[in-house]
Amino acid sequence: MESMLTTNQAARRLGVKPATVYAYVSRKLLTSTKVNRQSMFDVAEVEALAQRTGARGAVAAVTDRIRTRISLLEKDHLYYRGRSVPGLSSTKRFEDVAHWLWTGIDSEGLQFPEGQEIWMALPESATLTDRVRVAVALASAGDPLRFDLDRAITTAKALIADVVESLPLLGRPAGTDIADRLWARLSPEPPQPALMNAALILLADHDLAISTMAARVAASAHAHPYAVVSAGLGAMEGQRHGAAATIAHRFLAQASTDPMGTVAEHLRSGRPIPGFGHRVYQERDPRADHLLALLREQGDLVVDKVIATQKSFPNIDLALAQFGLLFSMPPTAGEAIFSIARIVGWIAHAMEEYREPGLRFRTMGVYTGDRP
Repeated sequence: MESMLTTNQAARRLGVKPATVYAYVSRKLLTSTKVNRQSMFDVAEVEALAQRTGARGAVAAVTDRIRTRISLLEKDHLYYRGRSVPGLSSTKRFEDVAHWLWTGIDSEGLQFPEGQEIWMALPESATLTDRVRVAVALASAGDPLRFDLDRAITTAKALIADVVESLPLLGRPAGTDIADRLWARLSPEPPQPALMNAALILLADHDLAISTMAARVAASAHAHPYAVVSAGLGAMEGQRHGAAATIAHRFLAQASTDPMGTVAEHLRSGRPIPGFGHRVYQERDPRADHLLALLREQGDLVVDKVIATQKSFPNIDLALAQFGLLFSMPPTAGEAIFSIARIVGWIAHAMEEYREPGLRFRTMGVYTGDRP
């Protein structure tokens, strides 16, 4: 039998009440077929109506109800609890911005604990982000109080410190801030902790990005903070999310010797130029603009020669790639910075989600296969 939908399934797909589905039938927008005394609807017909009406279906009905006081994306600007993010990155420390996102309380001089050295046996092919994921799992296993959700902030501070400590040490940290500690593990160049601090703040949160949605879904099941972070890291691994910074880094490394030739090669092969445009921003990525402005103070940038060839705007992935390339960081350094910074946002969203009704993201699928 051709795939059919029940009345309730059709209603969920169309984002309406079952009574409205029957109203569509009376208006001849849908055709009802009786199967075993039950009204059934053709999948293709329901889908066509959904496309015409702009219906977003059952999942949208849940996700549209996510209310957050953490980040605001508006008119190509980004704010944390009402404060401009580029402004925060120029005036505040990462630790204090983390506390602001978690509590809404301003602070000065907040310190994260010393990280615990986590021994891990990984193959030579392991990337920095592989180490981050493993460090989170091992830190979780070593914390008998991980299921105490009221300790989320304490857990988050210790976890970030542990994750940074898990990365290979390249030099002596210039200070005790997370930016100092992370620089010593990513770059052999003379420390520029202010740049690292700015990058971490710019990436700490970004509204309901796909990794944050994954983290909130885990939190809705009252998963402990380590599990919430692991869920976010899983989505972060996607080619269109955190991994995009590594792709952009490899492109820029190639472009550093021949920018025009590298762009031309990509265009000839039909490959898009990495690091341009954004699904949310329309004309500019304020995070990229700010970080690139700081990097231009260091001298001429390879990325500017590439930007000149494009009609679109650079995004944060490209800015991270230029940051890493400028200071001799590994190709996956951008991903590592992104992941460590975003732990702050995931924990902030988890704390919000812990206060919501549990398992609220459990939606019913709209089955479109063969019916028994």
